[in-house]
Amino acid sequence: MLLAINLFATHNRAGEITYTQISDLTYEITVTTYTYTLSNVDREELEVEWGDGTFSTVQRYDLLELPDYYQRNRYVAQHTFPGPGVYTVLVQDPNRNFGVENIPNSVNTVFSVKTTIFVNPDLGRNNTPVLLNPPINQAAQFRTFVHNPGAYDPDGDSLAYKLTTCTGEDGEPISGYSLPPATSFLEMNELTGDLIWKTPPDTGKYNLAIQIDEWRHGVKIGSIVRDMQIDVFPTENHPPQVDSIGEICVLVGDTAEAIIRSTDEDLDNIEITASGGPFLYENSPAVLEEISSTEGETVSKFSWITKCNHIRKEPYLVIISAKDDHPDVNLVGLQRLLVKVIGPAPKGLVAEAGNAFIRLNWESPDNCDPAKYLIYRKIGSQNYMHDSCTTGLEDSEYEFVDETTDTAYIDNDNGEGLVQGFDYCYRIVAEYDDGAQSFPSEEICASIAPGFPIMTNVSVETTEPNTGEIMVRWAQPDRLDTIPDATGPFKYLIYRSEDEFGMYLSILDSLDNLADTTFYDSGLNTEENQYSYEVALYNTAPGNRFKVGNPQLASSIFLDLVPADNQVQINIQKNTPWLDNEYVIYRLNNVSGLYDSIAYTTNRSYTDTKLKNGNTYCYKVKSIGTYKIDTVEHPTINWSHENCQIPEDYQRPCPPALNVRSACDSLKNILTWNNPNLTCADDVIAYKVYYSNNTEQNLDSILRIEGAENTFFDHFPEESLGACYAVTAVDSFNNESELSYVKCVDDCSYYILPNVFSPNGDGINDMYVADNPSGFVKRVDMRIFDRWGELVYHTVNPDIEWDGRDENTSKIVSSGVYYYICDVWEPRISGVEVRNMVGFIHVYSDKSEGQFSNE
Repeated sequence: MLLAINLFATHNRAGEITYTQISDLTYEITVTTYTYTLSNVDREELEVEWGDGTFSTVQRYDLLELPDYYQRNRYVAQHTFPGPGVYTVLVQDPNRNFGVENIPNSVNTVFSVKTTIFVNPDLGRNNTPVLLNPPINQAAQFRTFVHNPGAYDPDGDSLAYKLTTCTGEDGEPISGYSLPPATSFLEMNELTGDLIWKTPPDTGKYNLAIQIDEWRHGVKIGSIVRDMQIDVFPTENHPPQVDSIGEICVLVGDTAEAIIRSTDEDLDNIEITASGGPFLYENSPAVLEEISSTEGETVSKFSWITKCNHIRKEPYLVIISAKDDHPDVNLVGLQRLLVKVIGPAPKGLVAEAGNAFIRLNWESPDNCDPAKYLIYRKIGSQNYMHDSCTTGLEDSEYEFVDETTDTAYIDNDNGEGLVQGFDYCYRIVAEYDDGAQSFPSEEICASIAPGFPIMTNVSVETTEPNTGEIMVRWAQPDRLDTIPDATGPFKYLIYRSEDEFGMYLSILDSLDNLADTTFYDSGLNTEENQYSYEVALYNTAPGNRFKVGNPQLASSIFLDLVPADNQVQINIQKNTPWLDNEYVIYRLNNVSGLYDSIAYTTNRSYTDTKLKNGNTYCYKVKSIGTYKIDTVEHPTINWSHENCQIPEDYQRPCPPALNVRSACDSLKNILTWNNPNLTCADDVIAYKVYYSNNTEQNLDSILRIEGAENTFFDHFPEESLGACYAVTAVDSFNNESELSYVKCVDDCSYYILPNVFSPNGDGINDMYVADNPSGFVKRVDMRIFDRWGELVYHTVNPDIEWDGRDENTSKIVSSGVYYYICDVWEPRISGVEVRNMVGFIHVYSDKSEGQFSNE
C-alpha cells in the first residue's frame, strides 16, 4: 500500500507532446512535462501509447529546474508506425497536483496529454510546431491575463488554435471539467494564438488545454494539445505593458529591426525577453538587446540579419515578454511581433518575339535558389504597385501562364500561338520551397512582329502514303516600295520541313510571280507525317539580293488518335501563326463513304465515345480561324489529314478502395473493398490481393479472386497479423489497375498475462500460463518479484508455466500480490519489437482460496 501511495503521488502541472519526422513511417517524439518539485515523485521514465496498439517505456532525456517549484522534464523516443493512418500518441501519468480549482478532485485525477499524427507520405514530411513560450504562468485577480504558446512551425505550415478539454485517464475528457470563470470573457484567438482571460474573479490554480492544428494546402495534417496551469494570486500589482509593434516585412539580406518599449504603472523594474523562430537559427539568429532601463520603463531593440534559409511563406511569430519584479507576485505582459522574410525577385527579364511565341529569359536571384518560377502575362503594360508585405501576383490583373524550374520559357499560349498586334507584358515571381513567393520582377513587354509574307493556309488536300498533297497559301505583300533598296525583281522561296516546328527546313521550290500565292506540294506521305512550311520573299536584283522581312512558319494539322475502351481521343497538333477559333470533327460514314461532321470544339482535344471495340474509325478535322493583315482580320479554313484508329480497352480500370481490419481473436485480417463497376469502371471481372508482413518489403501478389461482386477476403497470416495490403482490379481485357492505397494494420496484442493464480494443488488453475494462442510470440523474459522486491521466478519460456514455487527455495510461495516485469518479443510490421509489460499477480496458494480462474 505504501508503494501504491508513492506511485500515485501528485505532481503533474503541465505538458505537451511534439514530434519530428525521421522517415516516411518513423517519428521522434518529445514528451515535455512540467512537474511540482516539492512532490516526492520524480519520473525517470514514462510509458508512451503510440496509437497503433503498441507501448514503449521512454527514459527521461533531460530536466531543468525552473522558478516557482516547477521542473521541466523531457522524454525522447523514436517509433516506426505500421503504415499510413491517423495515430493518437498518448502519455498518461498519475496524477495532477492538488487543488486545481476547475478539475474536480484533481489530486486523484490522472494527467494525460496527446498528439495526433497523420502518417501520409503523400502530404510530405511534417514536424509539429515547437512551443517556445513555457506554460508557467502567474496571473493577478481582477487583472487581464494574456498568454501565447509561442508556436513555431519549422515547416512553415499554417496554425489554428482553440481551447479544448483537459484529459485524464486513457486520454478521455475529465468529467466535471470546466473553463476557469471570468468576469468578462476567456477566449483564444484562433489565428494568433493569444489566450486572453478578462479577468480572473477568483484566486487559485486553474488548468487549460490548448489544441493547435496544423494545416497545409487546405488539409489538416496534425494536431497537438498543450495542458497548462495558471496560478491566480490576490495582488495590487499590475502587469507590465508592451507597446504594439505590428508586422515587419523585409527583403532577404536586409535587417529586420524594431524598437520595443515596455512600461509598468507600479514603477517596477522590467525584464524583457523574447522567443520565436528567428532566435533558433544557427546562422544569423535574431538578437534582443536592452537600450535603456529605468524604474517603470525599459526600451529594447530587436534585430535580425536575414539570410536565404530564413525565407518562408508564413511570418515568424516573436513573443515579447515583459516581467516585473514586484515583491508581491511577478506578472508578465506579452506582445506579438510578426516578421516576414521575403525572397528576392528574378532580375534581368528580357522578352524576344518570334513566330506566334515570345521567348523569355531571366536571371536567378542572387544567392537564393527558388524551387520554381511563376510566369504571369497581361495584354498591355501596367505600372503595378505593391506594399512592403504583399508578394506574388495572385490578386493582380496579370494572368498566370505557367511555372518552370528553368530561367527561360517560351510562351505560345499552350500551343495555340500568340496573336499579332498585341503587347504582351510579363512579370516573373520566384517561389521558394514552402510556397513563399517573391515580389514580382520588373515588367517586360513584347509584341508578335507580323511575318512577311503572311501565311494564311496549310491544308491537307489528299491523304495518301506516297501521293498525298498539301495546299500552301500566303497573302501577297504590298507596299514593297516603302522598303529601302527593295527595287525588285522579287522571288518567293518555299521551304519545307517534315515536322511540326520547322526543325529541318530545306528549299522546295521558288516562284517569280508576286501574284502567285498558292503552292500545291505533292508526292507526300500525309498519312503518317506532318509538314511545316516557310515562304521567304527575296529581292533578286543583281548585286542586291536580300531577304525582305522575316518569314512565318506554319504547319499542317496532324491528328494523334489515342484508342481507349469504346472511344477514341482525337488530339489536334499544329503550329500556325493564325488563330484557330473552332474545330469541326468529321468521322467517316462506312455506308456512304463520306465524312460526316460529328462535333464542334474550341479545344485541341476531343473524345469520340460510344464506339464499339474492334471496329475501325477514321477522322479528319477542319479548323476555322482568322489571320490579320494590319488591323483587319480575314477568315482561314484548313483541313487535317485523315487518320484511323481501332478502339480497344487498353485502359486500366480504376483501383478499388480498400479497408482492412484485424479480428484479433480469430487471428485473421479482414479485407473489404468496393466494386469499381458501380462507380468508375464497367468490365471488372476479378481482383488481385497483394500482401507484405513488413513495411520494408515489397508487396507480393498472393491471390486472384474471380467475380466483380466478390469484394472481401479473410487472410490468416502465418507469422503475425501485422501486415500491409493492396488490391487491384482486373478487367475483361486483362488490364490491371494501379494498386489501391496501401493499408497496413498492426493493432493486435498476441500475448496476455493472467492476473490471478492458485497453485494450491486442487487441480484447478495450478499452473500460471500465458495466453499465447497464436504462437506468434517466440521469446520472452519474465521476472516475478515478491512485495519486498526479491526475485522469485525467472523464465524465457513464452508459455511461462510457473507452478508457484520460489526458484530460490523450491517451495510454493505464500498468498499475496506479486509484481512482474516481462519483456515480450512480438512480431510487428516493422520487425520484431520488444514490448515491456508490467503488472500484478494475485496468488492464492491456500486450498480454501483456490476457486479462481485465470483472467
